[in-house]
Amino acid sequence: MDQTVTVKDLYEYFGYRQIVGNAESLKREITVPDVNRPGLELVGYFSNNDQHRVTLIGDKEMEYIATMDEGKQWEVFNRLTDLAPMILISRDHVCPRVLMEVAYRKNFPVFTSYASTTSLAVEIVSFLEEKMAKSMSVHGELMSIYGVGVLIRANSGQGKSEIALELLKHGHILIADDRVDVARIHNKIMGECPELLKDVLEIRGIGIINVVRMFGIASTMRKAQIDLVIDLVPWAERPDENRLANEEDRIETFFGVDIKRIVLPVRSGRSMAAIIESAVMNHILLTRGIDTPKEFGDRVYNYLVDQNKNRE
Repeated sequence: MDQTVTVKDLYEYFGYRQIVGNAESLKREITVPDVNRPGLELVGYFSNNDQHRVTLIGDKEMEYIATMDEGKQWEVFNRLTDLAPMILISRDHVCPRVLMEVAYRKNFPVFTSYASTTSLAVEIVSFLEEKMAKSMSVHGELMSIYGVGVLIRANSGQGKSEIALELLKHGHILIADDRVDVARIHNKIMGECPELLKDVLEIRGIGIINVVRMFGIASTMRKAQIDLVIDLVPWAERPDENRLANEEDRIETFFGVDIKRIVLPVRSGRSMAAIIESAVMNHILLTRGIDTPKEFGDRVYNYLVDQNKNRE
């Protein structure tokens, strides 16, 4: 991962209590979206130790540290503070005296929190994975339609924003207009609106409109998971698109995650908002195991079988 997070980012977001280190110490970088609970390290084994991970010290670690002689503690804490960007002690345990002295000498950041070690690990990993997620910008509209995150793409001038406006009038939710910041977080693809474009929609002939003021506070969201991609193409290019076709093999891949993709032909007079709503509802049915094209195919097959039997 190319992006980095500093200790200051983590500290300011969660509000841990800092007991050692000044403002300069907070500039240390965290480059791995994971935490380290020192087990083997406390007995002096540092081989294959991942650097730049937040080090968490909890109940078990504190119990073991209490059994260590002072010389061993100096050795271990010197190594830990060379490798880790910060140390966080859970359940407001008192920081070991030797760790405190080592940290003061190195201006190394040490924090405490009232939370349990497991809770801290989960929240830190989630925060770091989101902050360090690989991202890209794509051209299109991102909307939540019947609870499904739908990325609508088309060439410039094909009316994406007008379709989004019509969907807003039907009670659906806008996440981003024209540009969507896409990132992989955990095993999901998330889409978010750039800060500059939040809550606005550009309609040709009208200009910029404020969606929240026109449709209410519930008409927009900051981010959403992308569950479905819909590509709009000119009717002349795909006039017979998906009459009865099976769409299972059509996917879009973002950062190694596959997302279902649907291609819809566009022409004057077609209500694309209604068609997109129907496509989304059909997608929901498919995810629930209801495959209408297959059911229709089975119906046709059974009809032909019955016809042949009648001829016999």
